[in-house]
Amino acid sequence: MISKELIRKIRKIEIKTNRLVNDMLAGQYQSVFKGRGMAFDEVRQYQPGDDIRLIDWNVTARSNETFVKLFVEERELTIMLMVDMSASTLFGSLNSYKRDLMAELAALFSFSAIKNNDRVGLIVFTDKVEKFIPPKKGRKHVLRVITEILNFKPDSSRSDINEALKFFGHITKRKAISFLISDFLAPDYEHNLKIAGKRHDIIPVTVTDRREEELPPVGLVNFKDLETSEIVTWDLNSRVVREFKIRAKARREVRESMFRRLKMDYITIKTGDNYIPKLMQFFRRRERRLRH
Repeated sequence: MISKELIRKIRKIEIKTNRLVNDMLAGQYQSVFKGRGMAFDEVRQYQPGDDIRLIDWNVTARSNETFVKLFVEERELTIMLMVDMSASTLFGSLNSYKRDLMAELAALFSFSAIKNNDRVGLIVFTDKVEKFIPPKKGRKHVLRVITEILNFKPDSSRSDINEALKFFGHITKRKAISFLISDFLAPDYEHNLKIAGKRHDIIPVTVTDRREEELPPVGLVNFKDLETSEIVTWDLNSRVVREFKIRAKARREVRESMFRRLKMDYITIKTGDNYIPKLMQFFRRRERRLRH
């Protein structure tokens, strides 16, 4: 049974993301996510300047006039959302949890996909795959995907990106586009990310919070690890705060360097931020890369 509060939340996300798709992202989506190839459409009479390799010799022989084949892009794509539901995604410092932002981004990608007649599927994971929804088309299906993300109660609190990547590889044989939405706090996933990236178009979407990269110098503070429930006490003096920021920056640079090494287009978004400029930047960067 879905609560009235959840229904309102889903409706709010649908209205917001649909507006963004219609006003800003639909054209960009289509331009940077290409179909599987070209499919034959029809023939027409040869015109000066046409590529002679496109001449349809069978039709030409029957009609005694020269005809060429016309092709259209085979547009339909499979979009797979791999969404991290480990306990660390419940963190948020500005009245906005990482998990809520993940759901909103998943909705945005999903509505962009169905507007272009693509199929959308969902893999929810922690340190195991906990939910799989096969790819389908249509608004009703996308609303089910969003509902699952917002309403999901995971069995495990931990995260293992490898399990999601291996499962994705097993169930998706044809080339697909996958938005891997996570805070990427799990270790040692580069090998499986590389394997998946050879067959599929993997787009890592890192959702983070500013307090995971920068802390205020406020003295003694208790911290609880959401995945292990361990409680530790830190003295947040100026030296500790400075070292924390340096280590966080180093982790981010290592992660983004890995994505670039694997030739993956990636997105990094913080809770509380306006994510539209980041998405527009991503589309422009990807479009430039595809042109070269």
